[in-house]
Amino acid sequence: MREMTKGMNVGLSSLSPHAGSVLVGLSWVSPIGDGDADVSVLLLDANGKVRGDSDFYFYNNPAAADGSVQLLGKTPTENGDEDRIGFDLTAVPPEVDRIVVTASRYGGRDFGELADVEVTLADGTGERLLRFAVEDADTVSAIIFGELYRRGGEWKFRAVGQGYAGGLAGLATDFGVDIEDDADDADHADGAQAEDGEEAPRDERDPARTVRAGQTAPDPHNSANAARNGTGTGTGTGTGKETGPGDGTAQADGPDPRTTPGSPPAPAPAPETTPGPVLAPRAPDGTVPPPRPTRPRTAKKKVTLPRADRKALAENESWRPSRLVPVPTLKSDRDREVRATSVLLSVMAQVPEFGRRLTAAFGAPAGRMETYTEVVLPHGETPRRPDGVIRVERAGKLWTALVETKTNGSALKPDQVQAYMDIAARRGYEAVITVSNDVALEGSPLVDVKIDGRRKHRVALRHLSWAEVTYQAQMLIRHEGVGDKAHAWLLQELLHYLQHENSGCHGFQNMGAAWVPVRNGINDETLCEGDPRALDVVESWERLVRQLCLGLGGELGQKVLPVHRAKRGADPAARRNRLADRLCREGLLQAEFRIDGAPGILALNADLRTGKLRTSIEIPAPEQGYPLSRAKRLLRRLAGAPADLHVETLLEGGAGGPRGTLERLRPEPADMLPKGDTPVTGFRLSLFKSMGNSRGNAESGFIRSVDNAVHRFYATVVVHLDQP
Repeated sequence: MREMTKGMNVGLSSLSPHAGSVLVGLSWVSPIGDGDADVSVLLLDANGKVRGDSDFYFYNNPAAADGSVQLLGKTPTENGDEDRIGFDLTAVPPEVDRIVVTASRYGGRDFGELADVEVTLADGTGERLLRFAVEDADTVSAIIFGELYRRGGEWKFRAVGQGYAGGLAGLATDFGVDIEDDADDADHADGAQAEDGEEAPRDERDPARTVRAGQTAPDPHNSANAARNGTGTGTGTGTGKETGPGDGTAQADGPDPRTTPGSPPAPAPAPETTPGPVLAPRAPDGTVPPPRPTRPRTAKKKVTLPRADRKALAENESWRPSRLVPVPTLKSDRDREVRATSVLLSVMAQVPEFGRRLTAAFGAPAGRMETYTEVVLPHGETPRRPDGVIRVERAGKLWTALVETKTNGSALKPDQVQAYMDIAARRGYEAVITVSNDVALEGSPLVDVKIDGRRKHRVALRHLSWAEVTYQAQMLIRHEGVGDKAHAWLLQELLHYLQHENSGCHGFQNMGAAWVPVRNGINDETLCEGDPRALDVVESWERLVRQLCLGLGGELGQKVLPVHRAKRGADPAARRNRLADRLCREGLLQAEFRIDGAPGILALNADLRTGKLRTSIEIPAPEQGYPLSRAKRLLRRLAGAPADLHVETLLEGGAGGPRGTLERLRPEPADMLPKGDTPVTGFRLSLFKSMGNSRGNAESGFIRSVDNAVHRFYATVVVHLDQP
């Protein structure tokens, strides 16, 4: 992998023959676990400006109609998460000269609070080609990480690292985007109304962006009007010259359109104001001029499931609705695999948004998709029959992937996957996709396959868990919406199938054979550090945590990601070995979750010695008001929380303060306050629950108990708290 420094340039064709489609990943680490930023992309012409506002791709304009750009969202990685963007460079319009990749923070935060800020680029097979670490992010709220640009008939990548103080709006306006930044009446005409008839509150990232109905609107920070008037204050120095591969020496390649030597400094941002309603001026004849052109907005009308089911016409509950795909008739795992493959692939082909979402991260272009099942392919003396084939056609070119699925507890077979990899390489296919209930971990492949280095054609091996398939379907049908009622109905039928108890597609559901011996060894104090069974349990725990993020995120329509406080780039095997040794010493399994809109990090502890699960969250104390009024306000917010919720007061200096259950504290709020004048910094809220023992997903199993504990804590505690 090529390591880049600021100002370096490299031709993509010199790094890989599969650079027609690339995957760009932006990542960072927050030392306190709550860092986040939004990615965006701008397509620029030869003058360094967008051709129109539609060339600006951000959180509410995530994909190009021609498939050239697709914001794929966040993907959990070993040390945090990564925002990924897919580019089909063969589909980029010829008048586009540059593609700028950026990220911006919101709520008054800046990139100086984050560590390990970097961008990577992978080719269509998933192989990472280059990496650029941004070293001097400082106090800027937006950064241009890099850019893809044309030169001499090929695409090149330039490491930029230029900062902007004006945030997303300031960066976008510098490139010619006309941001809708004032809260005028057009906001309401664009459908920013909640389904219950109330106006949907706005998101702090952009005053024009609306928050889903039912959420609490955060206080606005850094109005877009002020941010828009602020121009970029670059931390990077765009040299505008080519850099030779690996040596950093400059070669003439034309001036960089971003910067001009000797240009005057950028003016200071305008003071923040709250715009009032502005009446449209009338022409001399009394007519009102036509409305201004629509600018980038955030409220989009899409088809989602209704919030409340319509009243059924059935005479009684014994009448079962007809379903597109019946499930109760399935008798064997083979039947389930065939049915699940057919249902999944057919919906992918018929609902473009869904099919594209599942395949874009695997290097598939945006185009016409067709899917097939039970295709017979020659392989030596014994023909092979993969469960499915996905084929995408774009501009006369084909992208093909073989699909192998498993349901229930069936494991992927290495020899089977190896055969499909060999067939794909021999026939020039691009990928082999495995789908099962297991969850893939970085540095711990589900199956080991051998890659023949003598073959020029490389095949990517990718994995999808059924939990991820369910998550993507939930996000589309319940939260983001699709453009067609028929597509919404198909996704609804797919969800019904996947969530049926007989489908076999319920996600990770077994902690493995090592679970019971490790649990018994901890209770007997006979488990020693270095025991490989403890490492197996740690890996199973990590898979369970990833699945919890997908399940909760799909239900809430929010990003839910595991928090990793380890330094990025740390060896995954070494990190898991440390966690396994800690499990042997202390009997603890721990995880943290960052949930968009939550006031803090949700922590989960499984104590195998006591058999207890603890879910908790730490929230800061309000800055205003007297201590007793703060305590009373918190108790009022928790009026609907369980009586056995534990509340602990956090004091300055890290000392523990008073604690008690809600049942005891509600009549006596003063018991939450410490004696003396020690300042209160926050509160820790915790729920305890007995832990399941068995390794499976039965009602009394460990997996079910953990899932119930996390969902109960969020639904009964976190939803009552103020947003940050």
